[in-house]
Amino acid sequence: MGMSTRLDLFLDVVIQGSFAKAAGIRNIDRSALSKQIKVLEDDLGVRLLNRSTRALSLTDAGKEIYKQAESMRELLANTQRLAESYHSTPKGLLRITSSTSFGKIYIQRAINIFMAKYPDIHIKLVLEDRRADIIGEHFDIAFRIGPSRDSNMIARKIANSSSALLASKEFIKKYGMPETPEALAKLPALIYSSGDAIFNKLIISESPGSDVMRTHNISGRLEVNEASVILNALEAGIGFSHRGLFTLEKNIKEMGLVPLLTNYKFPETNWGIYAVYPHRNQTPLIKLFIETVQELIGTPPVWDNYIDGYDKMYI
Repeated sequence: MGMSTRLDLFLDVVIQGSFAKAAGIRNIDRSALSKQIKVLEDDLGVRLLNRSTRALSLTDAGKEIYKQAESMRELLANTQRLAESYHSTPKGLLRITSSTSFGKIYIQRAINIFMAKYPDIHIKLVLEDRRADIIGEHFDIAFRIGPSRDSNMIARKIANSSSALLASKEFIKKYGMPETPEALAKLPALIYSSGDAIFNKLIISESPGSDVMRTHNISGRLEVNEASVILNALEAGIGFSHRGLFTLEKNIKEMGLVPLLTNYKFPETNWGIYAVYPHRNQTPLIKLFIETVQELIGTPPVWDNYIDGYDKMYI
């Protein structure tokens, strides 16, 4: 293992803040990683890290060498991208992360199309609803619901994330059709919960056509972190749900669902489906994959057709 590789490992340790996390993303043993950093320090003749049982910190020499290692990684990445731009046929590894529900339905389909078209492409896909550290975990691109909060990233909006309040016909038969948000909030809801995020509130206009928003607490018997489970429970009539339309795969009529409170408004937000990638990673491969996803989704997005007359609802 050469010094450049050890410097790259050193970068990962600093970015992740621990040997264990850095070893995890590299899929190597922690002790092996620690040994390589020690070899790097011996080769350079300086200590790079102050180690304690609680945390790691950079020495003064470590801070300066970290900057050089960042420049080295950037130079190598630029060299690789330059070489890739001369390939007549796209090739290489593309590391993608996405929210679970969007990834299962749309990213997987886009990957199938992309890999069939470009046989020399390899893809690593990670589906999870936490916001991954794109740079620290070496992802090339992330697909997220809502824009990036990181100024070091480029966030390209590829679709609106329209939403609707939905319930099954059986649910309506049992509880009646709610005519106001207050009436709906009293009925059993399906709650999405993941980590520290729990969606147990309904924010909607106080009256039809009004721009004044009110927040209603909702509750139900089922709290879950997986959109497909919520959809199954929705079809089974266990509760109502405020769903992003991108979590659907077909017209709600085929699912036995109906929209609720369609003459009310949701708050205006910047929510949408975004492709997010670092400034340093504007490669032809990323551009081609985003275009594949965009073509698959369509403009307007295909999910806007999953509720008949949706363009006249929630406005």
